[in-house]
Amino acid sequence: MIQIANAPCSWGVLEFELEGEAAGYKQVLDEMVQSGYAGTELGDWGFMPTDPAELRKELTTRKLEMLGAFVPVAFKNENAHAKGAEVAVKTAKLMKDAGYENAFIVLADENGSIEERTFNAGRITPSMGLSDQEWQTYARGVEKVAQAVKDETGMRCVFHHHCGGYIETSEEIDKLLEMTNPELVGLVLDMGHYMFGGGDPLRALKKYAKRIWHIHFKDCHPGIAQESRKKGYDYFQSVNAGVFCELGKGGVDFPAITKELRNQHYHGWIVVEQDVLPGMGDPLECATRNREYIKTLEL
Repeated sequence: MIQIANAPCSWGVLEFELEGEAAGYKQVLDEMVQSGYAGTELGDWGFMPTDPAELRKELTTRKLEMLGAFVPVAFKNENAHAKGAEVAVKTAKLMKDAGYENAFIVLADENGSIEERTFNAGRITPSMGLSDQEWQTYARGVEKVAQAVKDETGMRCVFHHHCGGYIETSEEIDKLLEMTNPELVGLVLDMGHYMFGGGDPLRALKKYAKRIWHIHFKDCHPGIAQESRKKGYDYFQSVNAGVFCELGKGGVDFPAITKELRNQHYHGWIVVEQDVLPGMGDPLECATRNREYIKTLEL
């Protein structure tokens, strides 16, 4: 059975240092329930309670499940690997001690910190990528963090390709998956980031079926994506312009994707994410419309 969750990023709770004030966790969780979702992701460390008993209480009183936690690491920098592993293990232990041992650690690059990649999100060229040596360091770091999480907690890691980081295009995703252990590192397929990065999410769903352990439903507005490329928006300007629009209002073929998920007998969670900047729009209204759209897919 496929179940539907949302994530704090849909309320402007992002991993970046940005202007504006996002909602607190109690409001976010209350509004997730109000808009019809059954689970959540953790958000940044400290956004939700870091005491396992308190975290469990906040979720169980709302009948919400915890699905995962986003942990960004600057994998290109070997000196960042040990600290990344420490944060990932600490985060995994919090979720496990709260009773959510089936949740994922969602690994990603330190997105938004790389000037060239942030400025050119949605229009990356091969010359902006990693060197052969940097690829080796990067893949080794992903495996190191995932192994530490597995050894310390028994929990699993998935990698999140993401615009504004070094793993954005389909070719970059291909290479990272080829260079990492398929038993150790899974993929979280984010439909919107995959499309904004130049790929076809339905094709990716079929291509990476055996590596996909987690799913993010995010839409991408092709007109705004094209405007971003034409006018040279950076990643944050693209988000502010609404490139990640409400589900069903962009270019992602969610009916075909849902059909393919059923064909694959996918029984995991789908996490809705509509990335917005702090204070942008009305998250509750958007979350409600996104949930209503998903109901039209019979999910």
